[in-house]
Amino acid sequence: MSNWNQLLTPQGKPLSPTELAVGFVAPVTDQGLIALAGEDSAGFLHNQLTNDVEHLGQDDVRLAGYCTPKGRLQATFLMWRNEESIFLQLPREIQPPLQKRLSMFVLRAKTKLSDATDAPATQVVLGLGGGMAEAVLQSWFEPLPAKPYSKVEHPLGTLLRVADAFGAARYLWLTSSEIADTVAPVLADKLNVGGNEAWRLAEIHAAVPQVTAATQEQFVPQMINLELLGGVNFKKGCYPGQEIVARSQYLGKLKRRTALVRIADAGVAAGAEVFAESDPSQPCGMVVNAAPNGLGGVDALVEMKLEALEQGAVQAGAVQAGAAHAGAVRLGSADGVALEFLPMPYVLDKLDV
Repeated sequence: MSNWNQLLTPQGKPLSPTELAVGFVAPVTDQGLIALAGEDSAGFLHNQLTNDVEHLGQDDVRLAGYCTPKGRLQATFLMWRNEESIFLQLPREIQPPLQKRLSMFVLRAKTKLSDATDAPATQVVLGLGGGMAEAVLQSWFEPLPAKPYSKVEHPLGTLLRVADAFGAARYLWLTSSEIADTVAPVLADKLNVGGNEAWRLAEIHAAVPQVTAATQEQFVPQMINLELLGGVNFKKGCYPGQEIVARSQYLGKLKRRTALVRIADAGVAAGAEVFAESDPSQPCGMVVNAAPNGLGGVDALVEMKLEALEQGAVQAGAVQAGAAHAGAVRLGSADGVALEFLPMPYVLDKLDV
């Protein structure tokens, strides 16, 4: 086992939101990386994904989705490029079939897809965030990426700044195992150490969803707020599912959004259904992502009908004000554990999707 792996191994129970907010480092080992190289790579992806790839700059980081012809997400990606390649980060568990599927549509385009997960320059991915992370990173990087969804290339690796959480910047540092061995002692000394669950919890508190094996083909992009995060470009050309995604945006067919919640049940996983007390006969939504919160339960992103979301948020306010009733949306059934609604880091508009 390498030095970085030994030093950056989580100890004890999962990190809590409070510990993440102070400052954390988390090796991210459950994400895969697809690289596309060749002069037609941007044009090829532009015709496949929900976001603009042709105008993706060297300093840009973007979210994007890959839909079925019916507009349902097969995957969500974090996307960036360098001078040689365009990169798509996604869960390792769905990378092989997604990479194979994308490759089927290359045809005569001059692009080649490869698995870059274990390539020397990207074999270690470290997630960092919280109040102390910026100062620690400045030991090696100057300057840091200036804003969310931007990046810098450096001799020590690629540093992506992603969505903020807990009032602080968050970063993904992709580097080699040798460099990770060098920096790990400092990171372990200065920051709380977590793992995949800690990074996923930080993503959840940034309200950035990720489609996994359990939720493939369940959501149109707007259901999980992807367009609010800049992951959908409505002015670009066609891509699979584009008509349905556009119709959902402009004609209001879906009436669903994703909210940030806390659930006092440690077993909650993506794909679990939730029910509204006002309509107990059918589910009103589904867990998109969940991660242990160090408090005995999970924090989660849950997609649900707007009316259930609004009712739940209203009753959550009543509980906080001292009322006895415990929430309008519940896990598994109308008699299940109540969802506690937490403040979102961005505004959920009233778009009927």
